[in-house]
Amino acid sequence: MTQTQTQHGAEPARKVVVFGASGRIGRAVVAEARRRGIAVTEAGRADGSVTDPADVARLAAGHDAAVAAVYDPSAPPGTYFPAVARALAEGLPAAGVGRLVLVGLASVLPTATGELLMDTPGYPQEWREFYVGHGAGTDALRAAAPAGLDWAVVSPAGDFDHGGVPVGGYAPAPARADARITPADFARAVVDEVEVPTLHGRHAGVTGAGADGPR
Repeated sequence: MTQTQTQHGAEPARKVVVFGASGRIGRAVVAEARRRGIAVTEAGRADGSVTDPADVARLAAGHDAAVAAVYDPSAPPGTYFPAVARALAEGLPAAGVGRLVLVGLASVLPTATGELLMDTPGYPQEWREFYVGHGAGTDALRAAAPAGLDWAVVSPAGDFDHGGVPVGGYAPAPARADARITPADFARAVVDEVEVPTLHGRHAGVTGAGADGPR
């Protein structure tokens, strides 16, 4: 596989819609995509609802791929994230978009021992409703996505390092509470999955790695 072809042999995405483009991770994804010469449409709440398949289809029309980095603090997580997943699963194929990269959460990823990070000793439980809601969103996407929608969920293996200096790379990793990645390095992983997909129908975590190491 080369950097000019996807795993399925098609040309890489050159026009991407980013849902949640005004958030910290959405902004980083937009910046990384534009740095590579990808045309980006920024989609925010004022443009339409990411829980409405018709709005998703309208905003995604004419694009090759979509990224979703969304959150609504006013909505119950167990309702919101599955609704987002179902709307994307319906709206993107209706718009002719075949690739989706969804920004996920490390808490629902397995650790090296196979235990979910949110179930490990000492892990904060006050946000468990949020963790479980994110996981329900991935489950809903898995159940609702048609065969023609090639999707992946990418998250930090631990958490974001919002104040750190980008190291210029990333590496796949199982969930680990102390793993960190800057938004800029995470955006690189997301846009790589847009351009040259390697993850299909699954959730994977990434952590920061030096430019001379894994991407």
